[in-house]
Amino acid sequence: MKKILSLLIAVAGMSVLFSCNNYETYADQKEKERDAINKFISDRGINVISEETFHAQNDVTNNNEYVYMNNTGVYMNIERRGAGKPLQDKETCELFIRFAEYSVFDTTKVVTNKFTIYDPDIMNVSRTGTTYTASFTYGTMLSTYGASVPSGWLVPIKYINVGSSTENEMISLVKLIIPHTQGHTVASGNVTPYYYEISFQKAPGL
Repeated sequence: MKKILSLLIAVAGMSVLFSCNNYETYADQKEKERDAINKFISDRGINVISEETFHAQNDVTNNNEYVYMNNTGVYMNIERRGAGKPLQDKETCELFIRFAEYSVFDTTKVVTNKFTIYDPDIMNVSRTGTTYTASFTYGTMLSTYGASVPSGWLVPIKYINVGSSTENEMISLVKLIIPHTQGHTVASGNVTPYYYEISFQKAPGL
C-alpha cells in the first residue's frame, strides 16, 4: 500500500511540475509578442523611425518607414495622407473603412473587407481637442469584435485627411502594427499583435 501511495505522490508531483513548466505567464506572452513584432519588422525590411524624426519630416513616412509611437506602442506607416482635410476639432462624422487584418504571429489574414468596395465598414468618430472617440456602427469589425474601435486604429486619424478622393488625390491609406494593449478584445485577451492596412474616408455628403 505504501508503495502504491508513494507512486501516486510521485506521479502527482511530476504532473504539477509538467503543468508549471508549460504554464505561460503574462510576461512570457508579452515577450513572445515583442519577438513576433520584431521578426515581422525584420522580415519585411521595415525602417523604424522615432516620433521626433517623423515630426521633422512634416508627419510623413517615406517608403517602408514606420514611426514608433511611444505612448501606444503602435508602429505606423502613412502610405497616403489622403484628400480633403483632417477631422476638425468638435467635429463628428461617419467614416467609411476598408481594411485587411493579419495576425503578426503567423501573418494569416484574419478579417478583411478591403476588397468589398461597395460595402465598407462604417465608423462614427468624434474629435474634441486632441482626443478622438469612435465606435463601429456597421460592417465586419462590428459583427466580429463588437462596436468598440481598437485604440490603435485612432492613432493615425490626427495625421491624415479624411475627404473623398479627387482627380489628383486618392483616399488615405495607413499601415499599422498594433500591440495587444491597443487592439480589440480578442487581441487583448490573447496577447496577440495584429497588422492592418486601412483606408479612412468620409461618408458621401459629409
